[in-house]
Amino acid sequence: MTVLSVNLNKIAWVRNSRGGHRPSVVEAASIAIQSGAKGITVHPRPDQRHINPRDVHDLAVLLANKHPEIEFNIEGNPMAAADAQGYPGFDAFVESHQPAQATLVPDSNDQLTSDHGFDLSRFDTELAERIAHYQSHGARVSLFMDPDLGQIEQAKAHGADRIELYTGPFAQLFWSYGADHQATQTSLRTYQHAAEFATKIGLGVNAGHDLDLQNLPAFLSFTTVQEVSIGHALISDALERGLATAVKEYVKVLTK
Repeated sequence: MTVLSVNLNKIAWVRNSRGGHRPSVVEAASIAIQSGAKGITVHPRPDQRHINPRDVHDLAVLLANKHPEIEFNIEGNPMAAADAQGYPGFDAFVESHQPAQATLVPDSNDQLTSDHGFDLSRFDTELAERIAHYQSHGARVSLFMDPDLGQIEQAKAHGADRIELYTGPFAQLFWSYGADHQATQTSLRTYQHAAEFATKIGLGVNAGHDLDLQNLPAFLSFTTVQEVSIGHALISDALERGLATAVKEYVKVLTK
C-alpha cells in the first residue's frame, strides 16, 4: 500500500507571512496524523521562507514522544551549508534529529520549488559520502530523480536506499490534456517503467510534486510506489475542506 507523507511547508509559509505562531506546524502535524497520514515531511531551506530550524526540532520532539510510528522525512540539498542567518546546514538537521528518511534534492538556495532530479551522469563522490553519512545516523536516504533509467541506476550506485520520482511533468500533462490523452498515457508508462526498474535493482520508490486528488488516481493506476509526499495541493484543498478532511481524502485515494 502507498502511504501518505504530508508536507507542512505551506503551513509554515502562511505563519511566516504574518509572524507569530499561527498556524502551528505542530498542530497541523497532529491533525494530519490523526487523519491517517503515516509521515510528516519538511523541507527547511537556507532562506527559511517556510520551515525553520525550530520547526524541525519541534516536529522531531512531537513524533519521538507521541507518534514514534510516524516517519519524519527531512528534505533538502545535502550540499547546503550553515550560514550566518541561522540555517545550520542540512547535515545538522539529519545529525541532530535522526529522521526516518532524508530526501535529497538538487535545489539551489534561491530555487522556488524542486523542479528536476539529480544529474548523476558523472559519479558524484561528495554526494555518495553524504548518503553514507546520513545512513550512519539512521536515515533511509532517498534521491529526487527524473524517471530516467540510466540516472536511476546511478542512484543505486551512489548508495541510495530509495528514489523519489519527480512527478511534475506528468501532472502538467494531466492538467493540460486530461488522463486519457496519448501524451499523458505515455508519461504514465515512463513512470511505470522507471518504478519497475528501480524496484528490480533494489531501490524503494517514492513519488512527489504536483500530485493532487485529480491526478493521483491515474498515477497510481500505472505506478506502484511506497510513499507519496504531498504538500501544496493538499494544503490548498485544506483551505476549502479543512485539513483533517483533506488528509482523509488523500488517504482514501491511496487505500483504494
